[in-house]
Amino acid sequence: MSRYREWDPSCKVYVGNLGSSASKYEIESAFSKYGPLRDVWVARNPPGFAFVEFEDARDAEDAVRGLDGMRMCGTRVRVEMSTGGSRRPVNSGRRRSRSRTPRRRSHSRSRSRSRTPRRSRSDSRDRR
Repeated sequence: MSRYREWDPSCKVYVGNLGSSASKYEIESAFSKYGPLRDVWVARNPPGFAFVEFEDARDAEDAVRGLDGMRMCGTRVRVEMSTGGSRRPVNSGRRRSRSRTPRRRSHSRSRSRSRTPRRSRSDSRDRR
């Protein structure tokens, strides 16, 4: 069987929210109903997710539609097509700066506000 990094992304399915006791056998059993599998990889450190590779991309898409939100290995799992990259959320339209210098905060508020003494509510009541 191939290493998971060499898998075809169009046939690769991510399985999240798995319990720590998830077994490869249980996952193979659930996913093989949708078509022939090439490989199943279950994370052990840290546990909680797996990748399943199908032989055909259409079978992978059917499995995502059929198994997302179902109970498997004792928990309700999240099943989606693998993005092929990291699992971090991506900010749409925003790129990270490569520099390691800290960002400066914009001073959109007027400085004059902070220099004036604040009145308490009791001061305003006394003037009535």
